[in-house]
Amino acid sequence: MNDNQLRITISTLRERYLNGTLTPEQVIQTIIDRAQADEDKHIWITPPSLAFIQRYLDRLDQLDRTQLPLWGIPFAVKDNIDVAGMPTTAGCEDFSYLPADHAAVVERLIEAGAIPVGKTNLDQFATGLVGTRSPYGETHNSLRPELISGGSSSGSAVAVALGQAAFSLGTDTAGSGRVPAALNNLVGLKPSVGAWSIKGVVPACESLDCVTVFTHNLEDAELVDQVVRGLQANDPWSKDISAGEHKLPVKILLPEGPLDFYGPFADSYKAAWEQAVVDLKALKLPIEYVEVELFQVAAALLYEGPWVAERWAALGSFIDANPGVTFPVTEQVLRGATKPEFDATSVFKAFHKLQGYKLAASKLLQDSVLVMPTAGGTWTREQVAADPIGTNSAMGKYTNHCNLLDLCALAVQSGEAEKDLPFGITLFASSGGEGMLFELAETFRFSKEKQPSTLVAVCGLHMRGLPLERQMLEHGAAFVREDYTSATYKLMKLQTVPPKPGLLKQTHGGASIAVEVWEMPLAAFGSFTAAIPGPLGIGKLELKDGTSIPGFICEAYGAVGAEDITAYGGWRKAIEAVNAV
Repeated sequence: MNDNQLRITISTLRERYLNGTLTPEQVIQTIIDRAQADEDKHIWITPPSLAFIQRYLDRLDQLDRTQLPLWGIPFAVKDNIDVAGMPTTAGCEDFSYLPADHAAVVERLIEAGAIPVGKTNLDQFATGLVGTRSPYGETHNSLRPELISGGSSSGSAVAVALGQAAFSLGTDTAGSGRVPAALNNLVGLKPSVGAWSIKGVVPACESLDCVTVFTHNLEDAELVDQVVRGLQANDPWSKDISAGEHKLPVKILLPEGPLDFYGPFADSYKAAWEQAVVDLKALKLPIEYVEVELFQVAAALLYEGPWVAERWAALGSFIDANPGVTFPVTEQVLRGATKPEFDATSVFKAFHKLQGYKLAASKLLQDSVLVMPTAGGTWTREQVAADPIGTNSAMGKYTNHCNLLDLCALAVQSGEAEKDLPFGITLFASSGGEGMLFELAETFRFSKEKQPSTLVAVCGLHMRGLPLERQMLEHGAAFVREDYTSATYKLMKLQTVPPKPGLLKQTHGGASIAVEVWEMPLAAFGSFTAAIPGPLGIGKLELKDGTSIPGFICEAYGAVGAEDITAYGGWRKAIEAVNAV
């Protein structure tokens, strides 16, 4: 077995267990090796060890692998969820205790044959969406280590992304089961509030807290949901909530007006969201645009209103009794609940407002699914260190409303904003609407996978932020990357209105010209090409790496009387030079 190539998902492991080509012992050793190799990524607080896991391997011989849906499947557990015999720290060593019993969700997974392998790092006390607020180290993003991993379920997401668990448990009060999924190219399911028991979970906002799951695919997430969903008799917050029927929504709701994007990749995130909207429209379901104010005012109650007092109710006595042991920014956030204006009257006023918001959301989402970006951007870990409150707050812009409004949510991937920078969207439905979310997500995935496409190189007005970018988006194109032609082209400023650039390939000499590479559905490529006015057209454009893709070229007659602007190296530089005069 080649350890480096072993794909650890529920479906893959089950297939190989049943056909006898892989054993749980081999998988566990691979996980231990990978965790040790990635120690500097700060994924684990209690890392996988054979000393702990062996007891679960030994019991597999007494279990029927054909009957138990998770037989031999390794999973990671966020370290605010109890696993018997493993310390629960919630990201604070002084808070640590050794539970005698498993959390209810962990118990159900083990009964289904699953193996808990370790406890993962988190933003301390599950307060944060960035993955940097831990004394156990900043969890690195699985794709680009300089970026944040997302929080608070940081280690849980990265463990799955890097093949150290088939799935993992996180928690979600404000987005912690969705943001890390988006940033690490995963699926994140946040079930309806109460559908999964929170018995054995260190509370953040106990009335809102949810246990969540991270997986590589929809099928694995739904299987875990089927195993752990259901009423827990000794959990006062548990509810008997069905996942609902698998059916497409009557309509898709999209936020009206331009959305806010932030961070160093804001433009790329914006383009990726616009492409996601194009892909959603391709599903041919009715689309309705809705005001986002309802979700914004509800979200504001979580940290800007008295709801933060619920966090203080859970942890305030510990913080007061143990000065200096809490992560500084975490304590700053939690102590915000002690403001004089957050008195009992303010709590009830906010509660009454929220009831009205929940009613409005329920009416709006009847048989419908709301789709938003999971995050409007991301940050480097250095940027978060420089502004820990502001950057963290931005990450919750499209997530904080969810539990307050009693919604379920499914975070899925929708392509890349840039290379190794995944972009995710979240589907929201009313409580008990998970079946509808899974059906829409599967339809969305299938639609994107089956759609053949082609790369197109653009060098002028069709580039991002320029007047004809809209034509790219209208034809379903998505920005892929910036690139350059081979050093065999001239760039001419054509005598058109408005002025346009024209690329001419040279038999001798020439220069490398800046271009943008986009991906366009083949179904739209013909109509796009047909609408291009002469002397421009689409031909084969040679890139600097020697490959050729379709791209804008100019017929020779169009260059007569044109100005040679090759020296600028690209249309953007030429525009900047003109504007600077």
